[in-house]
Amino acid sequence: MRCPFCGALDTRVVDSRLVGDSDQVRRRRECTECEERFTTYESAELNLPRIVKSRGNREPFSDSKLQAGFQKSLEKRPVSVELIDEAVARVKHRCLVAGEREIDARRVGEWVMEELKQLDEVAYIRFASVYRQFEDAAAFREAIDTLESAPTAIEAANQLSLLPNTDPIDGS
Repeated sequence: MRCPFCGALDTRVVDSRLVGDSDQVRRRRECTECEERFTTYESAELNLPRIVKSRGNREPFSDSKLQAGFQKSLEKRPVSVELIDEAVARVKHRCLVAGEREIDARRVGEWVMEELKQLDEVAYIRFASVYRQFEDAAAFREAIDTLESAPTAIEAANQLSLLPNTDPIDGS
């Protein structure tokens, strides 16, 4: 790391700590030439895939668009900011682990709908009405019927698996 004061290339790390949600490292450094101290922050560079829109155009992944979609759907609903941020993080994580350079916007939209279904049913219907372009009351009724017939998160968690619990990575 180059010293911002004298430009020397040799600096040493005096102290390192995790900051934020432990996704960033704060390093206190000291220049071996001029002995000035300065702070640097280190975080992982994550390359999110480009989004392929329905008309075929491609655009970079946008945190702000994802956040705005959640905010708009959850407007005036009793859902905490922390829960919204966690849902946004889960969608971003799914985009990262998909391992693709480009990902279809419909797929991201479906992930958002899954998250909204868990957070708030009204927000889910709001998002679905725009996302799936509902044109009449029958489309709303169908979405509501689907929502009502789906098991709750507690019911799903208590359901027995048909397959043995094995980790696909190590087979245990």
